[in-house]
Amino acid sequence: MDVLAAADEGLTIDWENMPTYNTVMSVAAGSGLLLLSGLGYLLVKRRPVAFEGWALAFAVLGFILTTTGLHMALTWPLAPEFPFDNIIFGETSLAFGVMLLGAAFFLWRRGPVLAAENDAFASLAETFLPLSVFAVGMGLGCFGIAAAGWRYTLFAAPPEEPISGNFADYPVLEATFISMLYVLVGVGAVLLPLVLRGRRLNAVAWIAGVCWALSGAAFFLFGALNFFTHIGLIVNTM
Repeated sequence: MDVLAAADEGLTIDWENMPTYNTVMSVAAGSGLLLLSGLGYLLVKRRPVAFEGWALAFAVLGFILTTTGLHMALTWPLAPEFPFDNIIFGETSLAFGVMLLGAAFFLWRRGPVLAAENDAFASLAETFLPLSVFAVGMGLGCFGIAAAGWRYTLFAAPPEEPISGNFADYPVLEATFISMLYVLVGVGAVLLPLVLRGRRLNAVAWIAGVCWALSGAAFFLFGALNFFTHIGLIVNTM
């Protein structure tokens, strides 16, 4: 049975074959990007940082993204009509979640030592520089997702979906919006090695931080708003 079926009375969805939880994933991913840009700013400005608190935040977000992303990445296809969701949302959330968990563990273990150092940014940069190679790869993947999302209008909402459905006649509009978010995430990820090799808030670090802050805020608000839109979509297709 198709997940989406066109009928005279409108859109019908086989919800048993279409699990959806990219709402909480979007909020968690947005929160993670906001926190990373915020922590980076505090470190390069050499402000006091309570590393245990940041470790706790990263652990919570990393757990949500890792578990939901792992299930979405391994359940192929997550929904028969939307197999690309496994890649677009599942694999990216899994990668980001695992990196957040790694950061949480390190900050929890080394927090007191880092807090006593004059330049905690330098120590963290040296530690996380090897991991930035993976971040660059995922950043390039975000560019690919953005290009595919815009080329094939993968993010267009059906008319039955509240708010986003008002733009159903303009599928390129939402596709462009979501694709641009992935571009911003990708720019920050690709610039990460250059940021970690720096020792101050230079232009590269500023660009990466702004990209992650803007995309993080957008994913955060988009995910929070989607709690309403997804509930409305379910009600409208029951």
